[in-house]
Amino acid sequence: MPPWRNPGTDPEAESQRYAGQYLLEAQLGAGGMGVVHLARSASGLRLAVKVVHAQFAQDPEFRGRFRQEVTAARRVSGAFTAPVVDADPDAGRPWMATLYIPGPTLSAYVKRNGALPAARLRQLMAGLAEALRDIHRVGVVHRDLKPSNVLLAEDGPKVIDFGISRPSDSELRTETGKLIGTPPFMAPEQFRRPRDVGPAADVFALGSLIVHAATGSGPFDSDSPYLVAYQVVHEEADLTGVPRELVPLVARCLAKEPQDRPTPDELMAELRSLSASYDTQSFVSDPLVSPPFVPEPLIPEQRAGERSSASPGGLSGGDLPTHRRRVPAAPDTAAPDVPAEGRPGRRRWWAVAAGAAALAVAAGVLVSAGTGEPRAADGPPQAQRFRAWDVELTARGAEASGMPQCAYGSGTLYCTRPGVLAAAVDPLDGEMLWARAGAGRTTDGNVQPPVLAGGLLHVVSEGSRRLTALDPATGETRWSLDIAPYDGRIAHVGGVVLVTGADSTVTALDAATGERKWRHRIAGLTEPVFQSYGGRVAYAVDADGTGTRVTAMDPETGDARWQRRLAGALTLVGARESVLWFTSTSTSYADTDAVVRYDAARDSRRRVALRFPVAGAQAVVARDAVCLLGADGALTAVDTGASEQLWRLETSVSFPSAPVVAGQRLYFSAGDGRVVAVDVARGEVLGQTDARPGAARGSVVSGLPLPVAADGKVFAGAPDGVLFAVDGGRVAGW
Repeated sequence: MPPWRNPGTDPEAESQRYAGQYLLEAQLGAGGMGVVHLARSASGLRLAVKVVHAQFAQDPEFRGRFRQEVTAARRVSGAFTAPVVDADPDAGRPWMATLYIPGPTLSAYVKRNGALPAARLRQLMAGLAEALRDIHRVGVVHRDLKPSNVLLAEDGPKVIDFGISRPSDSELRTETGKLIGTPPFMAPEQFRRPRDVGPAADVFALGSLIVHAATGSGPFDSDSPYLVAYQVVHEEADLTGVPRELVPLVARCLAKEPQDRPTPDELMAELRSLSASYDTQSFVSDPLVSPPFVPEPLIPEQRAGERSSASPGGLSGGDLPTHRRRVPAAPDTAAPDVPAEGRPGRRRWWAVAAGAAALAVAAGVLVSAGTGEPRAADGPPQAQRFRAWDVELTARGAEASGMPQCAYGSGTLYCTRPGVLAAAVDPLDGEMLWARAGAGRTTDGNVQPPVLAGGLLHVVSEGSRRLTALDPATGETRWSLDIAPYDGRIAHVGGVVLVTGADSTVTALDAATGERKWRHRIAGLTEPVFQSYGGRVAYAVDADGTGTRVTAMDPETGDARWQRRLAGALTLVGARESVLWFTSTSTSYADTDAVVRYDAARDSRRRVALRFPVAGAQAVVARDAVCLLGADGALTAVDTGASEQLWRLETSVSFPSAPVVAGQRLYFSAGDGRVVAVDVARGEVLGQTDARPGAARGSVVSGLPLPVAADGKVFAGAPDGVLFAVDGGRVAGW
């Protein structure tokens, strides 16, 4: 089908006539990310079709975000949203079609008709609370609820545009230093902790939206997004003009802390008590208040800045500033407090501006009020976006070889490598903050990853001869210990280091100072090796051929909390609170043939047999599931709660590293330097990095380092000696 050409220099001057099989009849609206068209299916069904701008279609990250939008919209499709009819996120110009819903956006309605009366406000608030309840029930957070994303349909308000929404099981997260949203309707945590935004942020946006519907302005309005950001985080909401009976409820929605806000269910219950005649199911337009709305398609000559933000149908474009209150111009001399128009009690404009400027400098970004797109303070959009990097880990005077092994903590990546005792690396760009040379090469080339304990960085030097505790800020030695007599029997548990001698005597050292806390034998244990999984309990597991003895010990005192003997040859692979997970080894072939879940508090044991035994299994726990990665690359997930095997995946990676889990993703390294990402829920490979085999090309590399997944990034060492980082939010683009 030939393109439909329009005159003019507008970015959309040349637009397509079809999206898939759907005829695009007219433009309904446009925003920073795409254009919304009125379209028809072959049967004549009216649809709203969002087609992304051509420049974004070439961006793999944007395609990932658009796929997430389609997924989120499909997940929440129902009574309170525009149902998704069709979509193609992989098209040359990605698009999504939803059912067309006649009716104006709340933004367009308020512009045209002014504020809503109290009864309509209650109906709107209840309808949106019900919509948020259903959206949150399926694990989606909208994150951009605003007037242009609410349609006023005959049967109630509809929430649309899930372009920056985040399903709770998604790892496509906001990057460090990047704010996404529309400032007047963003919650404080979206400015302070943009990666940790939950359902309560949507409730805050609902409160701001109701203020806008009641007054034509938001509770934190300003021409400057800097000022908006400061006011949202620090100032009290201005509720002047909000109906008196709604003020307490709206104020609770606008609480600064997420836990102080009501849930959607609580909102609905309180709204019912306000009026006996309130009906949660209706939002019937009153002709005296809401005149018929007729969509006005855009004409080709309109420029992007002149496009209407009123996007009837299932999708919306960007917001244009509406009813914004101006901050008074700077006076020539000092003046008393001058309240903004209609806003009593505001601080001096310059005090607010100073605080807002400080906030903006700290955040390093400017969020445009129209589209919610991040803009670096001194650069083009997304100038500070994380980019993949790689660096050779070395130190002055070091003869480095082998693969780096790393740990992450306090916003820094700490690594070691044969020849390099330790190094601190900036996770954003790979810059070496400091590095210390090691004792030289070893015959096996293997080292252990560093450990952060007691506020120090603990490193086991090559050959397991010495434990050195370093200042993580400078790399200077704070204390060290000759650990050769312990033959590698060393463990970190909380702020304690446990070392076991050949005589089975256990010594506990303070991780911060190296001073001895206690020293004695543990009853029933012979040369124990302790394990810990993020808690303050040390576990020792001893399999003797007839069963397995498990001991839980308090590392602070050395006292045994409990000791059990379990049937089978078991290997501990995870622990959380009183629950422990084990793999069971077949006595005939030494393969893993089952997974065991043991609840120590209830003394209950559940064994789940594997359909196929796994040779050379390495395991990791993901919630209540155990994922086993075999030497042949077979990856199996077992749900120990439901006692069933969830899925099995052939990855074709021989002798992989041990797997690690972050959120809903599992990562492991291959011998050629690749990092593979797998969806834990579905058992599907999501992406993999390029190979980095180095001199190891064609050979089997043993002792592969584990990848490190932290802060939305994935770090790994490769056989060519390179340390590299990739974006965990763009797995498909690796």
